[in-house]
Amino acid sequence: MKKLYLVRHAKSSWKDITLDDFDRPLNKRGKKDAPFMAKLIKEQRIIPDILISSPANRAKTTAQTFHKILNLKKNILFDKKLYFASLEEIEDTVTHIDDKYDTVFIFSHNPTLNEFIEKHLEIYDNLPTCGIAGMVCETNSWKTFLKHNLELIMFDYPKNHKDGQ
Repeated sequence: MKKLYLVRHAKSSWKDITLDDFDRPLNKRGKKDAPFMAKLIKEQRIIPDILISSPANRAKTTAQTFHKILNLKKNILFDKKLYFASLEEIEDTVTHIDDKYDTVFIFSHNPTLNEFIEKHLEIYDNLPTCGIAGMVCETNSWKTFLKHNLELIMFDYPKNHKDGQ
């Protein structure tokens, strides 16, 4: 069984208009939401075998926050193609994950994460910033993961827990 969690980076700042899009940091809300969602994952005892992230500052910082809170030992894998990725590039990333990993988190960007969720889970809802869409498939290989019916096991985001923050 393989489990994939797509995580949209936490809310980023547009304060400094001289920064390149790639370099935009998290804003105040993003710095609050990323640890909040990571703690929810930890409380649910979801332990990723690997984190794969876009190297863009906002995605990288979100992934690093999860890495720290989940107390993971393995390094985060940064993949340049996850920044401004097409749907096909996200799918390619998934199908090339090493089969030794059963639970994988991918940190990336919209609109591509929404496109992936719409295509593979037939969910037509926006994945908000720092939102997590988790899915499971009864397969032993990531190469065939997308060829099976995927079952949604999580669709959560910070505003679902407005009172808890």
